[in-house]
Formats: sequence, structure tokens, C-alpha cells
Amino acid sequence: MPRSILIILALVAFGIGAGVQPAAAGSMGRYEVYGVEGDDMLKMRGGPGIGYSVIVGLPNGTVLRVRDCQQTGGTRWCRVSLERARGLKGYVSWAYLRKL
Repeated sequence: MPRSILIILALVAFGIGAGVQPAAAGSMGRYEVYGVEGDDMLKMRGGPGIGYSVIVGLPNGTVLRVRDCQQTGGTRWCRVSLERARGLKGYVSWAYLRKL
């Protein structure tokens, strides 16, 4: 196999040149909980999926710091901490977050 093809395959395998970017170090920024219906709350969980225990319920308007996100099944889960209580950390569904 020509050397140039091997280099291209290696770059694709490592995500270089394929539009894949490493997760941002530190934080993706501030977001608020948005779109939770009625009296319901967004569940902050101990891990990225519904199989993890619920840590706390978050109402609309709660400000979070998003650290990073990952796809698990059909849901994008984000590792977050509360803006006003940064020691409280967990995972929430990306679908209920809005950038501030």
C-alpha cells in the first residue's frame, strides 16, 4: 500500500482532518435548563444515562456549567455542575439546555 494512503488512513482513524475536535478543556460554557414541561424538573444523574441514579431535579432557569458532552444511545448527555453550587456535579440531557 502506498505510504500516502497509510498516512490518510491513520489521520482518519485518529479523527484528524475529519472534523473531529477534542473535548474542550475546562468548560463549554454557561447554559440554563430550558423546555422542561409543567411542574416537572430535569433530572441530574450520576452518569450519562437513565440507568444512573437521580442526584437532584432542576427546574427551568437553573444555570449550569457544561464541562463536556457525549452521545449515549439516542441521547446526548452533558457533564455539568451547578453555577451556584459547583460541588454539585452530574449529567443531564443536552435536549433541555440553552446557551446563555
